[in-house]
This record gives sequence, structure tokens and C-alpha cells, in this order.
Amino acid sequence: MNVVNVTNVKTELADVVVVGGGGTGLAAAIEARSLGRSVILIEKNPKVGGTTAWSVGSITATNTPHQLAAGIQDSPAHHSEDMGRFLAHDPRFANGVPAPTEIEELRRLLADNSPDTIRWLMEKGVVFFGPMPELPHRKPRMHNIVPNSQAYIYHLERRARKIGVDIRVNARAQRFVREGNRVTGVECAGADGALTQYLTRGAVVLASGDYSANPEMKAQYISAQAARIGPINPTSTGDGQRMATDIGARVLNGQLSFYSLRFPAPAQRALVQRIPPWPVVTKSIVWALKNLPQWLLRPVVLGYVTTFLVPETKMFNEGAIFVNKSGQRFVDELDKPDMALLDQPGQCAWAIMDDTVARKFSQWPYYISTAPGVAFAYLNDYRRNRPDVYKCADSLPALAQLLNMPADALTATVESYNRDVAGKSGGCRPTIGAGPYHALGPIMNLMGFTEGGLAINTKLEVLDANNQSIPGLLAAGSAGQGGLLLLGHGHHLGWGFTSGRLAGRNAAYRVTNADLPEAAKSAV
Repeated sequence: MNVVNVTNVKTELADVVVVGGGGTGLAAAIEARSLGRSVILIEKNPKVGGTTAWSVGSITATNTPHQLAAGIQDSPAHHSEDMGRFLAHDPRFANGVPAPTEIEELRRLLADNSPDTIRWLMEKGVVFFGPMPELPHRKPRMHNIVPNSQAYIYHLERRARKIGVDIRVNARAQRFVREGNRVTGVECAGADGALTQYLTRGAVVLASGDYSANPEMKAQYISAQAARIGPINPTSTGDGQRMATDIGARVLNGQLSFYSLRFPAPAQRALVQRIPPWPVVTKSIVWALKNLPQWLLRPVVLGYVTTFLVPETKMFNEGAIFVNKSGQRFVDELDKPDMALLDQPGQCAWAIMDDTVARKFSQWPYYISTAPGVAFAYLNDYRRNRPDVYKCADSLPALAQLLNMPADALTATVESYNRDVAGKSGGCRPTIGAGPYHALGPIMNLMGFTEGGLAINTKLEVLDANNQSIPGLLAAGSAGQGGLLLLGHGHHLGWGFTSGRLAGRNAAYRVTNADLPEAAKSAV
């Protein structure tokens, strides 16, 4: 790389600069480098991974080798149509709530290019199992990664380094460098606070993720309540959206986010999360998934399902109650308990149930959590795999002791609930009966991701308030999701990798020496 100092700020020059080292950024960097361009990828964390490494790992696509091998006849056009059907099933937009902005051209861009993305990932070493069904998709389209989502980063980072992508970690993007209205680079602060300007001959690709860990942006775009919800990925701070809006870009669908009740991650990673994504291992896992009986695979698979996924709120419909650290019931469990949780000590609570409810949630169709197309987890699976979040005792005082709650408070809470339910006509919820008594928790309200992305066109160019492209700036993944609704499973990752590939390619095509930034000409 060419290096020059401009006004005491170190300046480096590459054909393409990528901001963000998650799956989207790695895909963009690999595509640009594969076209013969020099690429610098900057990542603010000590290592690459981003939200991709936290994900379930599924990608929904059509006409893949897996669909073809299964004899499934499908098409990107049908995929795009079915993506549009998710909106009608989304409870966030019921009862007259206005639907968000949806740009069909971007939806078609994803559906049309997802088949190539699956093949591209497979060429890099990624292994999938599937396809799995999910309504309202008319055909099975969901492809689940083997053995876990870390495999994306493992294979893509290895590929990027092998072909010469220059990966810089501990470098946080702060602002864009511009000449006139054209973006010519990005200024970053290193771990020691020293500033470096990474300048580009082609374009900057913004792949910096969402803003689920930025309370100010959540308050601005979503609500004051949403600003209080903690993130799953604490480094999703919306740097890209902030820098881009500072130069005239705009965010679409900023009001949308995904948050849910979740168990904390265990102190030790589950076995399935520690399996290396080596070819001999992943091929063996796929063979096992296809040929071994489910009872033999459940102990391994359920280690994952009980680690990361959302507990089903239908526990409360069937008779469980929510209590806080003080052993007190604080909300009607059927009326938005996730938001009420934010006002409780430690912003956490426990689901308490009697043995009748516990036995019900030990078999189909009453599951505690699920990974679509992978497995269902029942109460006994939590008993075996998550002793840190499952407790059981013969009496309420004994259960309270296990949970470090006041025994008299928990007992009084259950008695009060039973009197309240018994006094209501219609018997809408069952009372809490005899023990043993079971508890799941702590349960927290965490935000998985925000949906607000920068407005873009089908070339992945970032658009300003007048719908004109900002020269030199492309965006992909969550940062470039403006106007694209990614409802259902497998679409966020699919968009991340697909848009990253397209943005990296488009950035590479923009490289010309004639467009060399003035500040970098002395470096050539």
C-alpha cells in the first residue's frame, strides 16, 4: 500500500476501502480483491466477525444445489413474491399501524442473486444443510450453516487474507474524507487514538452493521423505550449510519427493530459452538443429520437451541407467571411483558410454573424455544443443557431460595395470582397448582438488530435527500438496508452476503487513476 503523511495524519491508499469486518464486509472485500483491486478492510474490534458471528446462520434462497438435489422446482421470482407475504403476517403492522417503506427492486435484487451467493459461499468452504420449509414460503428454501455461524467468518477471513485483502483491526471509522461532495476515503482512530485516513481510487463500501447498541439513535429513530433495550451485539453502534447522515444520506425504516425476551448466554460456549468448521467435520455432520436418528443427535443440537434462541411466550398463556428479583409479579404476562421488564431490578425476570405446565412443555407442540428447521427445545432440554437458567424445587419457598428471592414474597405472589384468576369469569388462565415448581431465568429483553438502513439504489449507491447518489459511497448489509424488508428467517444474512458481494464488485469497477484523490496523489 502507498503511505503518505498529510497534516500529521497518516494516509494510506487502496483501490477499495471497506468499513466493517462482518460477513458483509468480508464478502465485499473478497469480491473487490478478486477483480484485481487493492483492498483495505477496516474493523473497529480486535477481530473480524460482526453480527454475522452472533447469528443463527441460515440463508434463504432458491435454485441452489440443495434444492436441485431434492428435486424442488423453484424460482427467484416466486421467492420475491413470498417475501412480500411476510408483511401481512407481521403483528407489528396490525390494527392500522402503517406499513414501512418497501422497495420491490431491492427485494428482487436479493432474490435474483441469492442462488449465486449460496454457491459462492460453498466455493469458499461453507457447508449448508437443507433446504428447510418456512411459511409463507411455498417451497423449502432455508439453508442452515454447518456447524455454526462462526464458520462464515472462519472461511471468509481465511479467503480474504489468502488473496491479499489488507485487514486492519482496532480501527474505528469516525468520518468520511471528501473532495467536494465525493467521498474519497474514511478517517479512522486506532487503539492508541492515532488517526489514519484510508483513501480510495474507487469507492468506500460501508458494511458497518446496525445501531442496536446506540441508545441515542434508537431514541431518535424508534422510541425512548427502545433506547433502554440492551443489544445482543454491544458493538453495533451505528457508526456508518451516523457518518453517512452527516454528509446528507438518509435512513429508511429507522423505526423498525427486532427485540425479544432472551436467556443470557451460558458462561461456557455450547459444544456445537466449539465444533471447528473443517471439511471432514462438516461433511460428517451433514451425513449424520441425514442418516442418524434424531434421539442420537438431540443432545448436541439442543445445546445450540437452548443457548441463543427466544423463549416462547405461550408459556404464559398456559399458566406460567413472570416474577422479578423480589419475587413479585409485575405485569400481565399477555400484555407486552418485554417492555415492562425494562423497569424491573436488573431488567430481568423469571418464568415460574407448576408441574402441570412443566409436563405440558415437555413434548410437542409445547416447546420452550426453536431454531426453524433445526430442532425444538422442551423444558427437559433446558434441565439437561442449561442448569444455569433452569431451577426446580418441591415448594415455593425452596424455589425462592434457589433463585435468591424472598420466600414470603414469591409465595404471596402466587397466592395473589391464584385469587385473581379464580375471581375472573371465563377462566381465561389456569391457576398455579401443586409442585414441584419450575423456574426459567433470568430472562431479559434484548435487541437483536435494527432495520433502519441507508437509502440505496440497486447499484448499492447511497442516496441523499434528493434521491441522488453520493459519489464514492456504497452501502451493504444492515447499513445499506434502507427500503428493504427482511422478514422471516434467512434474509438478513442472505442480504448481507449478497449486497456485500455486489457492492464490492461495483466499487472495484469504479477504480480509475484519473479519479485519484488530491490528498493522495503524492503517495503514488
